[in-house]
Amino acid sequence: MRPEILFPLFAPARTLPGIGPRLEKLVARLVGTSAEPKAIDLCWHLPSGLIDRRKRPAIAEARDGEIVTMEVVVGHHVVPRSSRLPYRIHVHDATGEMQLVFFRAKADYLTRILPEGSTRLISGRIEFYQGEPQMTHPDHVLEPGAVHELPLIEPVYPLTAGLPLKSLQKAIKAAVSRAPKLTEWQDPAWAKSQRFPTWHEALTQAHNPGTNEDLLGTAPARARLAYDELLANQLALGLVRLRMRHLPGRIVRGDGHLRQKVLAELPYKLTGAQQRALREIDADAMSDRRMLRLLQGDVGSGKTIVALLAMLNAVEAGFQAGLMVPTEILARQHAASLSPLCEAAGVRLALLTGRDKGAKRAEILTAVASGKIDILVGTHALFQDDVAFDKLALVVVDEQHRFGVHQRLALSAKGGVGTDVLVMTATPIPRTLTLTAYGDMDVSKLDEKPPGRKPIDTRALPVERLHEVVDAMQRALKSGAQIYWVCPLVEESDELDVTAAEERFNHLKQLFGDQVGLVHGRMKPTEKDRVMSAFESGDIRVLVATTVIEVGVNVPSATIMVIEHAERFGLAQLHQLRGRVGRGGDKSTCLLLYQTPLGETAQARIRIMRETEDGFLIAEEDLRLRGAGELLGIRQSGLPTFRLAQIDTQGNLLKAAYDDARLILGRDPELETPRGQALRTLLYLFERDEAIRYLRSG
Repeated sequence: MRPEILFPLFAPARTLPGIGPRLEKLVARLVGTSAEPKAIDLCWHLPSGLIDRRKRPAIAEARDGEIVTMEVVVGHHVVPRSSRLPYRIHVHDATGEMQLVFFRAKADYLTRILPEGSTRLISGRIEFYQGEPQMTHPDHVLEPGAVHELPLIEPVYPLTAGLPLKSLQKAIKAAVSRAPKLTEWQDPAWAKSQRFPTWHEALTQAHNPGTNEDLLGTAPARARLAYDELLANQLALGLVRLRMRHLPGRIVRGDGHLRQKVLAELPYKLTGAQQRALREIDADAMSDRRMLRLLQGDVGSGKTIVALLAMLNAVEAGFQAGLMVPTEILARQHAASLSPLCEAAGVRLALLTGRDKGAKRAEILTAVASGKIDILVGTHALFQDDVAFDKLALVVVDEQHRFGVHQRLALSAKGGVGTDVLVMTATPIPRTLTLTAYGDMDVSKLDEKPPGRKPIDTRALPVERLHEVVDAMQRALKSGAQIYWVCPLVEESDELDVTAAEERFNHLKQLFGDQVGLVHGRMKPTEKDRVMSAFESGDIRVLVATTVIEVGVNVPSATIMVIEHAERFGLAQLHQLRGRVGRGGDKSTCLLLYQTPLGETAQARIRIMRETEDGFLIAEEDLRLRGAGELLGIRQSGLPTFRLAQIDTQGNLLKAAYDDARLILGRDPELETPRGQALRTLLYLFERDEAIRYLRSG
């Protein structure tokens, strides 16, 4: 149960002054929630700027563009003949005169707040029109005696269309005023060394910046709030990890005879990194605690073979294994590439996707439940309720960033006692993101490429030179090459000046006929599979695609990758796409076609792509260039989103939170001490309620 002291912060946003049903929807959009927005959501919505109203010039001293506060005498009102014309009010002081300008004004309102002959304080932005100063719609109009009501420094917040700044300021002020004083959960020595105020002071100060420095992530108030959020995240992950560690595991120790048969079939030897990762996985399997391990590998580093060898250890010990992947294309591809190796070793492998229905599905399910199938490959269909394994010991999940922490826990529960979980990603993840997303997991890294992989020649060309690329394609096709051509959208969009995949397909088909195929996410799975099979067999030589081919597609004979409008892709995505070529022994090329003029960030991305093929270095650069919120499309990916912390610039705080959480849970795993009780409040404050359920006394 959430502590009662936090109830006011978790009341609906509509209980705040000025937030009615219409603005409530805009607040939900602003704070990025699909649920009902709460007062706490507005507390976490920090100012992005400030308005300084302390300048008090006379009219003759006013400068164009300045925000000023002036004491003026109200003169003549010029009422317009038409409502489309502005309403003007002449004002003056001892040094000169100017006009106040109002559009769509109500005359009775203006005569009430600015009566002729009265003295008023006005505050707003000065603009010069035809050489004369004027102020359009002053932000504040007050009687001189009410100067104390004027906010001399006013926070400015990020807005969404239709939401007035004044309404938002009023609601946020009310939300912050509800914040209670809470028992301190930070370590006193650490808080002192960082000059952290208390949580209540930090929240109040963050919403009342006095200078532009107070808006920076390094300001003590903002750093304190960011650290609180990071600590809540690390504690929650740590509690999941502890729960996994306490769940009964089982020892899975194979004798290596199946592995040896598969290794004998491979045309290459495992790299040092593959052997190291396998040793780490084996150590987990042979311990009496559950495995929860992330296998990170760059494009083409050989994760799939490591996963197969890990699954064979389970089969050798008399158990079953499952391999879950995010898409049907990838499931079929994995099944096709692993089947010959499994056949050679006498291992029974089957494929199950959402498309398998009726008798065929029933047959597979019966075979899995009776233990006749050793390894089951499939999409999320593998873990639906009607799929029952006989003795499941290991679950391998490919492309882990598509699945979240709760799905990890659900997977490990599928096999009953002690199911090990190995998750893999071909998207190298910066260390800071690894800590925030996978702090509950052990990590193995494949940082070597298998021998024989040749570097990919990466070049960049403006879209205007498209005809040269098409001419080069003609020559490449004559010499037997296969080509990917990737476009960022499926259809022409009015908003984005992007050539659609369908349009590019039609263009290339006119030039190269039936050698050209098209695949994108909106196609029916059967049609997608048909096109991919034709490309794999060489019947289709040019595959026009959206990013549906980004992950896992493996056609060794494809040697050319053209990425159109490369400036629209993130670095990690460009690297993933480039990794679709260079998989065979032939020299491969990646062409980045970009629209001019290129922005600074796009220029940097293309430069980095040309300079390196190291996915881990590229991931760090991508984080630096884009920030964590954009990286990997976090909102769709199961990676956590942060409201206050900016992990691309506050990596030092994240490392400290990681260490602090480990220390806390090492000493007080049930959060029962006075600090532990305060930390429970922190978890509730940042809506990590799920983690508290893992505590025996929670």
